[in-house]
Amino acid sequence: MKLQTIIPVQLTEDNQIDYDSNIVLFGSCFAENLSKKFNFFKFKNSQNPFGINFHPVAIERVINHVINKKAYNDEDVFFYNEQWHCFESHSKLSCASKQELLVNLNANIEHTYNRLCESSHVIITLGTAWTYRYLEKDIVVSNCHKLPNTLFSKELLSVNEVYQSLQSIVRLIKSINRSTTVIFTVSPVRHLRDGFIENTQSKAHLIAAVHLLLSKNSKDQKTYYFPSYEIMMDELRDYRFYTDDMIHPNTLAVSYIWNKFQECWIALNARKTMKKVKQIQLDLEHKPFNSNSKAHQQFVKQLKSRQEKLQSKFPNILF
Repeated sequence: MKLQTIIPVQLTEDNQIDYDSNIVLFGSCFAENLSKKFNFFKFKNSQNPFGINFHPVAIERVINHVINKKAYNDEDVFFYNEQWHCFESHSKLSCASKQELLVNLNANIEHTYNRLCESSHVIITLGTAWTYRYLEKDIVVSNCHKLPNTLFSKELLSVNEVYQSLQSIVRLIKSINRSTTVIFTVSPVRHLRDGFIENTQSKAHLIAAVHLLLSKNSKDQKTYYFPSYEIMMDELRDYRFYTDDMIHPNTLAVSYIWNKFQECWIALNARKTMKKVKQIQLDLEHKPFNSNSKAHQQFVKQLKSRQEKLQSKFPNILF
């Protein structure tokens, strides 16, 4: 008896991810979940250089800054609650020093530009179509930095507005790297602070816009969709797959979605290497009862030998 409805995925034919791939991730907190998996298995990746961005306009603006190498200046930052902030970056980048913030933001532009030029895959995780507009400057922001909500208006991006933003993102990335593959996915995290119905409306706009984009793009543009949201909502439709807040996917759910992503995007030869990396990672976490015993010394010696053997084949893998 089947107790699940399975979302079908299959291995892509083109540009599969292996240990020569360079992956860049942008978007919501689920992008960070994926990045942690890539890090564990020692794939080359970088994620959210300007911090988490939940909606497509925020991602578009950051990528626009990067591609056009548009430096941040005094007009792009503001002082509030004893910290300097930027509306286009996450609060984790905020600083007590304005100069330090600007230096860090502009260093991220150069770093991200280089990563995108080298990238084989860009993964973009869309969290919501709800945005906040800063009324004084009439701009849509990425992060409100806990300013009073009276300074903002809350707006829902239409399907066409999301589509235009996604189209711009792809065009910008392809302007410096035509060969990279762009993978869109919608975060399985529900934004219930917006409201239950409002969250569903938001996710619907994102999904409709992505598929509108894919329907208009030719195959050689290498744009794809991975169904993270659908897997969570359908295959994992049980609260045992959520953290205590009943909103975020728990470790088991993230691993399940990662395994489905692996089925779809990770090359078969890379999966063999992943098994070796995983075993080394687990062995590195081993806590001996007696670190001076002959058995443990032999274990350490064999572990080091396996690490060196793997690193000789893949120099980018570092433990």
